[in-house]
Amino acid sequence: MIILITGASHTGKTVLAQRLLERYQFPYVSIDHIKMGLIRSGQTNLTPEDDDELVSYLWPIVREMIKTAIENHQHLILEGCYIPFDWKKDFEEEYLKEITYICLIMTEQYIREHFSDIQFYASEIEQRLDDSDCTMEWLLKENQYNLEMSKKYSLPYYFIEKDYTADIDRLLRHSFSECF
Repeated sequence: MIILITGASHTGKTVLAQRLLERYQFPYVSIDHIKMGLIRSGQTNLTPEDDDELVSYLWPIVREMIKTAIENHQHLILEGCYIPFDWKKDFEEEYLKEITYICLIMTEQYIREHFSDIQFYASEIEQRLDDSDCTMEWLLKENQYNLEMSKKYSLPYYFIEKDYTADIDRLLRHSFSECF
């Protein structure tokens, strides 16, 4: 089983991946770690700010990691912003039946009511060195974009809308329990 977790920055993708690791003992890989390894090793001239270019650069690597894990009957969680919304086109049905995908989306109301919490917990799992670009307007725009693209490509998404911990617990109980 492969679990893909995506969504806008600050939606708790890494926290969810960590919770799944603790619950099911599936390893997870942060696509950000792959990105930074390639950037820091000089394998690419892209920078962490080159989001659009990073999707097309990283996806072929991540895609083939997914196929390899499936072919070897291994479980793996991959989380990050760099999963294209048209990802299904790259897999035959035999692979697709082994992949569970979820896009985390914070509602406008949640962002407006919990913006200070979002900033406070931004480094819950991984340390953010510079989080100055995280503004309420940016979060609203990015989450709206992820919702629109999820709908456009008929992809499953999950709203963070009231209480982050309770919403993630509900997601774990209902969405992932049927995968196992």
